[in-house]
Amino acid sequence: MLFLELLERKGLAVKHLEAVPAIRRIETNRDALFAIDVVGDVSPADAENLFGLLEAAYALHPRIDALIRLTDEESVDWANISRDTLRQGVADALQHIVRCAAIGEPSWASLVAGLFPKVLPFEFRHFGVDDEEAAWRWLGARPT
Repeated sequence: MLFLELLERKGLAVKHLEAVPAIRRIETNRDALFAIDVVGDVSPADAENLFGLLEAAYALHPRIDALIRLTDEESVDWANISRDTLRQGVADALQHIVRCAAIGEPSWASLVAGLFPKVLPFEFRHFGVDDEEAAWRWLGARPT
């Protein structure tokens, strides 16, 4: 911090590092599998990025499987994510997702339950952290 203060006193502009994205793509051996890690706090920018990545995946493969690995999920800033963005993201997921595997602690599920209908038009399975390998097997894939 002392170095940054010294630069600022000398009138030099300091470009602050941007936060590392909380949602990160996981490369897999299957083209029609969209896999992500959720690590830390999810910001509105992270959500916008996620929906953009999903739109690109849907354009390439109209029907996809999804894997969500909750590595260190802490919070989601739902209040600052556009309602239109959320509505469109849910509508697209309902149209394009075939199977979804969620890996991690189930505490986050109550936060998103209100976004989706009670009966999902796709298969959904939750896997504990220790069962990650089973999730990948269920989807017939592996990380690369």
